[in-house]
Amino acid sequence: MPSPTGFDDQYVERDQLRDQLRQLLRYPVTIAAGIALGLLGGLLLVQLRAGSYTSTADVLVRSKVDPFSTYGVSVDNQLSMGTERQIGLSATVATRAARALGEPSRAATLPADLRVTNPPDSQVLRFTYTAASPRRAARVANAFAQAYLADRQDRTRATVQRMTSGLEQQIGVLAAKGSTAKTDDPAAGARRDQINALQKRISDIRAFDTSGGDIVRVAEPPARPSGPGRGALIGLGLLAGVLLGIVLAWLRSALEPRVRSVGEVQAVLDAPVLGILPGRGTGDDKDELLQVGRVAGSRAEAYRTLAFRLRHGKDGVVGRTLLVVAPKQDGNAEAAAVNLAAALAESGDDVLLVDATASTPGLSARLPLAADDSGAGGEAAGPPEGRVAVDAGTAGRFLLVPGTRGTDDVAASATVTRAVPCADSGMTVIAITRPLLERTDGLAVAQRVDGVLVVGGDHTRRDDLKRLREHIGCSGGRIVGAVLDADARRNWGHRPKKEGPATTPAASVPEAAQPPVPGQHADGTAGKEKLPQPQDGSSAQDDTLTVSG
Repeated sequence: MPSPTGFDDQYVERDQLRDQLRQLLRYPVTIAAGIALGLLGGLLLVQLRAGSYTSTADVLVRSKVDPFSTYGVSVDNQLSMGTERQIGLSATVATRAARALGEPSRAATLPADLRVTNPPDSQVLRFTYTAASPRRAARVANAFAQAYLADRQDRTRATVQRMTSGLEQQIGVLAAKGSTAKTDDPAAGARRDQINALQKRISDIRAFDTSGGDIVRVAEPPARPSGPGRGALIGLGLLAGVLLGIVLAWLRSALEPRVRSVGEVQAVLDAPVLGILPGRGTGDDKDELLQVGRVAGSRAEAYRTLAFRLRHGKDGVVGRTLLVVAPKQDGNAEAAAVNLAAALAESGDDVLLVDATASTPGLSARLPLAADDSGAGGEAAGPPEGRVAVDAGTAGRFLLVPGTRGTDDVAASATVTRAVPCADSGMTVIAITRPLLERTDGLAVAQRVDGVLVVGGDHTRRDDLKRLREHIGCSGGRIVGAVLDADARRNWGHRPKKEGPATTPAASVPEAAQPPVPGQHADGTAGKEKLPQPQDGSSAQDDTLTVSG
């Protein structure tokens, strides 16, 4: 198919997007499962986050880490907030907080839900704790803040103790030297001045406030859970579920070995799809093999539309030979061949159907037979011996060359070969063989007929169609098109025969049931075209396969 040009270019991407969307929508169960998983995940988050409460306590850390020896050092260089943050997360502070909470055994696990941060350009440590209840979140946050301040105060007091102990040792040394010196010794006065200065230094150190800082914000029990609300979490889960469902559907579509659209079939076979057969109805005659002329419904109309396209297409089958074949056994190739023959006969064509399937029971045992009128096939045509006439009801009659059980590949091919010359006299010959990928007799027939019609369905695999195209091409045959069956899982070859006589003896055929004169219909009218134009529901322009089941 040539690529669209000019004005049509703007529709290419839109059509591709529509096709991709239809591919995804063929897996509604997968998409629904993804959405369900997303909603379950959202509800799980609601349950988890609904019991999570966060509370915060702020501590202002004093600027002087070492207030006893600043000596002109700037305030910014006296305190490292990064160091203080690590101390706030230390095991020492956690142990002290656990003891304050009365839970000393949880000292190792308590910091798991704690975060200690330092807002930029500040000397504030922020203790944030998340717990299952509002009161516990506030209680633990305050416990850590107080434990940090207590730890810092203890460290400051330890520093005070070390410094005063050193100064007291210096005073002791000076006092010992002064006790042995003379009272009028000038050095004695200097020692007394030094002792007085050291004692004043000790007094100043002991008078210093050793508290590590102040709690500027006490943690309060939060009124609402932390994180997004229930609605946001459920919405997030729904969105995630939709995305998950689309991804899963895309994966299934990408990995699906079966053909799922008309476009795929046309691309693999390099031939048009001439029709899509709808699923069978629920009426009493829904299991009839022969639909055209005997059963009313959309399926019979689809067969008539298929015949119309085959007759009036560029590769018209009137007066030619056609092979109807399926890649693998599904039974619908037989139904397509039988009803196509009936639809062509309804339009006034002389049709000869050759059964080379060697199935049990054969087509002659499953079709309503009538008396064989020599005029039904045309005397000049000379159809093979053993033919029978099939009564297609209001559609008229067509001839059938029955198959033989156990027929080998050579015999099956010979049966079709003997019938091929009938097309020279204007008769349309339709052959049906065993599945081409299972038996080789179809290849011998494919090279002797004018065209091959491939029958498939939603169960047909891409690889099977590709192999079938290669086999037919190598044998010298040509695929004229394909027909897709939405009911392709049924197998006509193994369905039980309905009650009642399947055949009508020639002697008991009523006069009204005698085959019409060639060129006339069963009602005696002239053989004009009775095939309807393509109707909605059976048009090959639909680009999707109806998935059965």
